[in-house]
Amino acid sequence: MTASSPTERPRAGSNVPLSERAYHIRRHALRMGEVQGQGYIAQALGISDVLAVSYFHAMTYRPEDPEWEGRDRFLLSIGHYAIALYAALIEAEIIPEDELTSYGGDESRLPMSGMAAYTPGMEITGGSLGHGLGIAVGMALGLKRKGSKNFVYNLFSDGELDEGSTWEAAMSAGSFKLDNLIGLVDVNGMQADGASTGVLNFEPLAPKFEAFNWFVQRVDGNDIDALVAAFDAARNHPGPQPRIIICDTRMAKGVPFLEARERNHFLRVEPDEWQRALAILDEGRVR
Repeated sequence: MTASSPTERPRAGSNVPLSERAYHIRRHALRMGEVQGQGYIAQALGISDVLAVSYFHAMTYRPEDPEWEGRDRFLLSIGHYAIALYAALIEAEIIPEDELTSYGGDESRLPMSGMAAYTPGMEITGGSLGHGLGIAVGMALGLKRKGSKNFVYNLFSDGELDEGSTWEAAMSAGSFKLDNLIGLVDVNGMQADGASTGVLNFEPLAPKFEAFNWFVQRVDGNDIDALVAAFDAARNHPGPQPRIIICDTRMAKGVPFLEARERNHFLRVEPDEWQRALAILDEGRVR
Protein backbone atom coordinates (compact mmCIF):
# COMPACT_ATOMS: atom_id res chain seq x y z
CA MET A 1 0.00 0.00 0.00
CA THR A 2 1.30 3.47 -0.79
CA ALA A 3 0.79 6.59 1.26
CA SER A 4 -1.62 9.23 0.10
CA SER A 5 -0.25 12.40 -1.47
CA PRO A 6 1.01 15.17 0.81
CA THR A 7 -0.72 18.47 1.37
CA GLU A 8 1.01 21.79 0.88
CA ARG A 9 3.40 22.26 3.79
CA PRO A 10 5.17 25.39 5.07
CA ARG A 11 8.92 25.62 5.35
CA ALA A 12 10.47 24.95 8.75
CA GLY A 13 11.69 28.51 9.19
CA SER A 14 8.46 30.25 8.34
CA ASN A 15 6.09 31.85 10.82
CA VAL A 16 3.46 29.12 11.07
CA PRO A 17 0.90 28.59 13.87
CA LEU A 18 1.74 25.71 16.17
CA SER A 19 -1.71 24.24 15.51
CA GLU A 20 -0.73 23.95 11.85
CA ARG A 21 2.52 22.22 12.81
CA ALA A 22 0.60 19.76 14.96
CA TYR A 23 -1.84 19.09 12.10
CA HIS A 24 1.03 18.26 9.76
CA ILE A 25 2.74 16.04 12.34
CA ARG A 26 -0.50 14.06 12.70
CA ARG A 27 -0.87 13.84 8.94
CA HIS A 28 2.70 12.62 8.41
CA ALA A 29 2.13 9.94 11.06
CA LEU A 30 -1.09 8.74 9.45
CA ARG A 31 0.56 8.56 6.06
CA MET A 32 3.39 6.44 7.50
CA GLY A 33 0.85 4.20 9.18
CA GLU A 34 -0.87 3.79 5.83
CA VAL A 35 2.40 2.58 4.28
CA GLN A 36 2.66 -0.37 6.68
CA GLY A 37 -1.01 -0.73 7.47
CA GLN A 38 -0.19 -0.54 11.16
CA GLY A 39 1.68 1.39 13.80
CA TYR A 40 1.37 3.14 17.12
CA ILE A 41 -0.93 5.69 15.59
CA ALA A 42 -3.01 6.53 18.65
CA GLN A 43 0.10 7.62 20.56
CA ALA A 44 1.38 9.64 17.60
CA LEU A 45 -1.90 11.53 17.22
CA GLY A 46 -2.07 12.14 20.95
CA ILE A 47 1.47 13.49 21.39
CA SER A 48 1.57 15.67 18.25
CA ASP A 49 0.79 18.91 20.10
CA VAL A 50 3.65 18.29 22.53
CA LEU A 51 6.02 17.63 19.62
CA ALA A 52 4.86 20.75 17.77
CA VAL A 53 5.58 22.95 20.79
CA SER A 54 8.91 21.19 21.38
CA TYR A 55 10.27 21.58 17.86
CA PHE A 56 8.66 24.83 16.76
CA HIS A 57 8.58 26.86 19.95
CA ALA A 58 11.01 25.63 22.57
CA MET A 59 13.99 23.86 21.06
CA THR A 60 17.20 25.12 19.48
CA TYR A 61 18.49 23.03 16.55
CA ARG A 62 19.70 23.22 12.95
CA PRO A 63 17.71 21.10 10.49
CA GLU A 64 20.66 20.88 8.13
CA ASP A 65 23.03 19.73 10.91
CA PRO A 66 21.25 17.34 13.31
CA GLU A 67 24.47 16.74 15.28
CA TRP A 68 25.29 20.41 15.80
CA GLU A 69 26.90 20.71 19.23
CA GLY A 70 24.81 23.76 20.14
CA ARG A 71 21.48 21.94 19.83
CA ASP A 72 18.99 21.05 22.51
CA ARG A 73 18.66 17.28 22.79
CA PHE A 74 15.30 15.54 22.43
CA LEU A 75 15.35 11.98 23.75
CA LEU A 76 12.57 9.58 22.82
CA SER A 77 12.55 7.06 25.64
CA ILE A 78 9.44 5.37 24.23
CA GLY A 79 10.95 3.65 21.20
CA HIS A 80 7.60 2.52 19.81
CA TYR A 81 6.56 6.20 19.49
CA ALA A 82 9.12 6.51 16.70
CA ILE A 83 6.41 7.13 14.09
CA ALA A 84 5.46 10.27 16.05
CA LEU A 85 9.02 11.57 16.26
CA TYR A 86 9.67 10.82 12.58
CA ALA A 87 6.61 12.91 11.76
CA ALA A 88 8.03 15.81 13.79
CA LEU A 89 11.48 15.41 12.20
CA ILE A 90 9.88 15.48 8.76
CA GLU A 91 7.94 18.62 9.64
CA ALA A 92 11.17 20.17 10.98
CA GLU A 93 12.89 19.26 7.67
CA ILE A 94 15.54 17.20 9.44
CA ILE A 95 14.29 14.20 7.42
CA PRO A 96 13.10 14.68 3.81
CA GLU A 97 9.38 14.16 3.40
CA ASP A 98 9.89 11.79 0.46
CA GLU A 99 11.38 9.23 2.89
CA LEU A 100 7.99 8.88 4.51
CA THR A 101 6.96 6.16 2.07
CA SER A 102 9.91 4.01 3.17
CA TYR A 103 8.61 3.74 6.76
CA GLY A 104 9.31 0.30 8.23
CA GLY A 105 11.08 -0.97 5.10
CA ASP A 106 14.22 -3.09 5.14
CA GLU A 107 16.53 -0.31 3.92
CA SER A 108 14.65 2.55 5.53
CA ARG A 109 16.12 5.14 7.89
CA LEU A 110 12.71 5.05 9.60
CA PRO A 111 12.44 1.65 11.35
CA MET A 112 9.28 0.91 13.29
CA SER A 113 11.12 1.27 16.61
CA GLY A 114 13.45 4.24 16.98
CA MET A 115 17.18 3.59 16.61
CA ALA A 116 19.79 6.32 16.87
CA ALA A 117 22.16 4.63 14.41
CA TYR A 118 19.57 4.83 11.62
CA THR A 119 17.78 8.16 11.84
CA PRO A 120 19.02 11.78 11.76
CA GLY A 121 17.70 13.60 14.81
CA MET A 122 17.05 10.41 16.80
CA GLU A 123 19.31 10.92 19.82
CA ILE A 124 18.90 7.50 21.50
CA THR A 125 17.67 4.00 20.85
CA GLY A 126 14.64 3.67 23.09
CA GLY A 127 13.26 0.20 22.52
CA SER A 128 13.89 -0.98 26.09
CA LEU A 129 11.41 1.06 28.10
CA GLY A 130 12.42 2.86 31.27
CA HIS A 131 15.96 3.79 30.19
CA GLY A 132 15.41 7.20 28.64
CA LEU A 133 15.33 9.30 31.78
CA GLY A 134 18.54 7.72 33.05
CA ILE A 135 20.27 8.48 29.74
CA ALA A 136 18.91 12.03 29.92
CA VAL A 137 20.43 12.47 33.38
CA GLY A 138 23.82 11.41 32.08
CA MET A 139 23.52 13.64 29.03
CA ALA A 140 22.48 16.63 31.16
CA LEU A 141 25.45 16.07 33.47
CA GLY A 142 27.77 15.86 30.46
CA LEU A 143 26.49 19.13 29.00
CA LYS A 144 26.95 20.86 32.34
CA ARG A 145 30.55 19.68 32.54
CA LYS A 146 31.17 21.10 29.08
CA GLY A 147 29.68 24.43 30.12
CA SER A 148 26.76 24.10 27.70
CA LYS A 149 23.55 26.07 28.29
CA ASN A 150 21.45 23.70 26.18
CA PHE A 151 18.52 21.67 27.46
CA VAL A 152 17.90 17.95 27.40
CA TYR A 153 14.26 17.00 26.82
CA ASN A 154 13.15 13.46 27.60
CA LEU A 155 9.77 12.20 26.44
CA PHE A 156 8.59 9.13 28.30
CA SER A 157 5.30 7.37 28.87
CA ASP A 158 3.04 6.73 31.83
CA GLY A 159 3.76 3.02 31.30
CA GLU A 160 7.43 3.74 31.99
CA LEU A 161 6.44 4.91 35.46
CA ASP A 162 6.16 1.18 36.24
CA GLU A 163 9.94 0.88 35.85
CA GLY A 164 12.19 1.30 38.89
CA SER A 165 14.93 2.74 36.70
CA THR A 166 12.71 5.73 35.93
CA TRP A 167 12.44 6.58 39.61
CA GLU A 168 16.16 6.06 40.24
CA ALA A 169 16.81 8.55 37.46
CA ALA A 170 14.23 10.97 38.86
CA MET A 171 15.87 10.83 42.28
CA SER A 172 19.36 11.35 40.86
CA ALA A 173 18.26 14.28 38.68
CA GLY A 174 16.86 16.06 41.73
CA SER A 175 19.94 15.26 43.77
CA PHE A 176 22.26 16.60 41.03
CA LYS A 177 20.07 19.73 40.60
CA LEU A 178 19.88 19.28 36.84
CA ASP A 179 18.21 22.51 35.80
CA ASN A 180 19.02 21.74 32.15
CA LEU A 181 16.75 18.66 32.12
CA ILE A 182 13.08 18.88 31.11
CA GLY A 183 11.04 15.70 31.42
CA LEU A 184 7.87 15.26 29.38
CA VAL A 185 5.62 12.41 30.48
CA ASP A 186 2.76 11.38 28.22
CA VAL A 187 -0.11 10.36 30.46
CA ASN A 188 -2.51 8.85 27.92
CA GLY A 189 -3.96 6.28 30.30
CA MET A 190 -3.23 3.18 28.21
CA GLN A 191 -0.42 0.66 27.96
CA ALA A 192 -0.03 -2.75 26.39
CA ASP A 193 -1.75 -4.65 29.20
CA GLY A 194 -4.61 -2.21 29.75
CA ALA A 195 -5.35 1.02 31.56
CA SER A 196 -2.13 2.47 32.94
CA THR A 197 -3.31 3.05 36.51
CA GLY A 198 -4.95 -0.38 36.46
CA VAL A 199 -1.64 -2.06 35.70
CA LEU A 200 0.21 -0.09 38.40
CA ASN A 201 -1.29 3.01 39.96
CA PHE A 202 1.22 5.88 39.81
CA GLU A 203 -1.16 8.60 40.96
CA PRO A 204 -0.89 11.11 42.52
CA LEU A 205 1.99 11.76 40.15
CA ALA A 206 2.90 15.42 40.67
CA PRO A 207 3.70 15.08 44.40
CA LYS A 208 6.03 12.16 43.69
CA PHE A 209 8.23 14.29 41.43
CA GLU A 210 8.01 17.21 43.82
CA ALA A 211 9.32 14.92 46.56
CA PHE A 212 12.37 14.26 44.36
CA ASN A 213 12.99 18.03 44.05
CA TRP A 214 11.57 18.57 40.55
CA PHE A 215 9.75 21.69 39.39
CA VAL A 216 6.42 20.18 38.35
CA GLN A 217 3.63 21.33 36.06
CA ARG A 218 0.63 19.33 34.87
CA VAL A 219 -1.26 20.43 31.76
CA ASP A 220 -3.66 19.30 29.08
CA GLY A 221 -1.20 17.89 26.57
CA ASN A 222 -3.55 18.67 23.69
CA ASP A 223 -3.91 22.37 24.61
CA ILE A 224 -1.20 24.20 22.68
CA ASP A 225 -1.50 27.46 24.63
CA ALA A 226 -1.16 25.59 27.92
CA LEU A 227 1.84 23.70 26.57
CA VAL A 228 3.57 26.88 25.41
CA ALA A 229 3.13 28.44 28.85
CA ALA A 230 4.42 25.28 30.54
CA PHE A 231 7.49 24.99 28.30
CA ASP A 232 8.30 28.67 28.87
CA ALA A 233 7.93 28.27 32.63
CA ALA A 234 10.11 25.16 32.60
CA ARG A 235 12.88 26.82 30.61
CA ASN A 236 12.80 30.02 32.67
CA HIS A 237 12.31 28.54 36.13
CA PRO A 238 15.04 30.01 38.36
CA GLY A 239 15.37 27.12 40.79
CA PRO A 240 18.37 24.74 40.67
CA GLN A 241 16.25 21.69 39.92
CA PRO A 242 15.07 19.52 37.01
CA ARG A 243 11.71 20.33 35.47
CA ILE A 244 8.87 18.07 34.39
CA ILE A 245 5.71 18.71 32.40
CA ILE A 246 3.08 16.04 32.99
CA CYS A 247 1.02 15.99 29.78
CA ASP A 248 -2.45 14.49 29.92
CA THR A 249 -3.19 13.52 26.31
CA ARG A 250 -5.97 11.80 24.42
CA MET A 251 -5.08 8.74 22.39
CA ALA A 252 -5.78 9.20 18.65
CA LYS A 253 -6.54 12.91 19.16
CA GLY A 254 -8.07 14.49 16.07
CA VAL A 255 -9.69 11.38 14.60
CA PRO A 256 -12.87 10.74 16.65
CA PHE A 257 -13.65 7.25 15.35
CA LEU A 258 -10.16 6.14 16.44
CA GLU A 259 -10.40 8.05 19.74
CA ALA A 260 -13.52 6.03 20.56
CA ARG A 261 -11.83 2.63 20.36
CA GLU A 262 -11.53 1.08 23.78
CA ARG A 263 -8.17 -0.66 23.37
CA ASN A 264 -5.95 1.58 21.30
CA HIS A 265 -2.39 0.87 22.46
CA PHE A 266 -1.84 -0.76 19.06
CA LEU A 267 -4.71 0.13 16.78
CA ARG A 268 -6.15 -2.11 14.14
CA VAL A 269 -6.88 0.20 11.24
CA GLU A 270 -8.57 -1.31 8.22
CA PRO A 271 -7.28 -0.40 4.72
CA ASP A 272 -10.20 1.91 3.92
CA GLU A 273 -9.94 3.66 7.28
CA TRP A 274 -6.61 5.37 6.60
CA GLN A 275 -8.13 7.62 3.96
CA ARG A 276 -11.16 8.21 6.16
CA ALA A 277 -8.87 9.26 9.04
CA LEU A 278 -6.91 11.62 6.79
CA ALA A 279 -10.12 13.18 5.48
CA ILE A 280 -11.42 13.77 9.00
CA LEU A 281 -8.09 15.28 10.05
CA ASP A 282 -8.14 17.59 7.03
CA GLU A 283 -11.72 18.67 7.76
CA GLY A 284 -10.79 19.59 11.31
CA ARG A 285 -7.67 21.50 10.33
CA VAL A 286 -7.30 24.85 12.10
CA ARG A 287 -5.65 27.41 9.84
